[in-house]
Amino acid sequence: MRILSQALVEATAVLKDAAVASPANDARLIAGHLLGVDKLMLFLRGDDPVPAGFDEMIARRAGREPLQHILGVAPFGPLELEVGPGVFIPRPETEVLADWGVKSLDGISAPRVVDLCTGSGALAAYIAHERSDAEIAAVEKQAAAAAYARRNLPASVRLILGDATSPEVLSEWNGSCDLVISNPPYVPETPDLDPEVYQDPHEAVFAGDDGMGVINEMVAQIHRLLRSGGVTGIEHDDATSEQVQRVLREHGGFQNVAPLLDMTGRARFVCASKV
Repeated sequence: MRILSQALVEATAVLKDAAVASPANDARLIAGHLLGVDKLMLFLRGDDPVPAGFDEMIARRAGREPLQHILGVAPFGPLELEVGPGVFIPRPETEVLADWGVKSLDGISAPRVVDLCTGSGALAAYIAHERSDAEIAAVEKQAAAAAYARRNLPASVRLILGDATSPEVLSEWNGSCDLVISNPPYVPETPDLDPEVYQDPHEAVFAGDDGMGVINEMVAQIHRLLRSGGVTGIEHDDATSEQVQRVLREHGGFQNVAPLLDMTGRARFVCASKV
């Protein structure tokens, strides 16, 4: 009988040969998913038989299919979000922006929040989990992504199928929002990223040659939605912090424009408040 501990060693070698960034971790996550246990508990199951479907999932991962597509879920802070083809997979660094967003609402009763380019609903779901009193709207342009968002968001969050840059979207909330937060498409067009990136929807990842296409158009909408003193946080490419800060400053309607660092110390977000 082939046992799990040996299968994990073999799977790690297969994923390493396929240039998967974290082969041992991915193999353990797949095994834990199939067994319904945390990956840290697998050391207690080393003599168990290999779970059905393990080798097939390892083969899919070796083909550089995103791990989250294989498992059907992605962790995001305290949440587990449904994901798959057609929706951007939330990344751990975005949790920094989500946490900043929650902290920015301290002292505000029943805050009004908008998540532009919500994708899987990650930011809106995180804020709703932490602030059950918040009135939240999440905007997504792509129907396939919005379908995932609807499954991930609590019923209290208003999901809008629309263009985050359009002045018609949420116009009835203009001038009333305490927080507008966004993880928009921001990657410059390039052919040399990891294969997994290209399995996210193209329109959810890339934003023109400089990665600024959507952010440039979205700034006016953010300003319209915010109340005076309301704040915004925008995720961006690790090469475009200065450009994002510049577009907010040059708009003329924002102050306190400043970078926010991710968990590795890189400037990956820009925060500002409405004048």
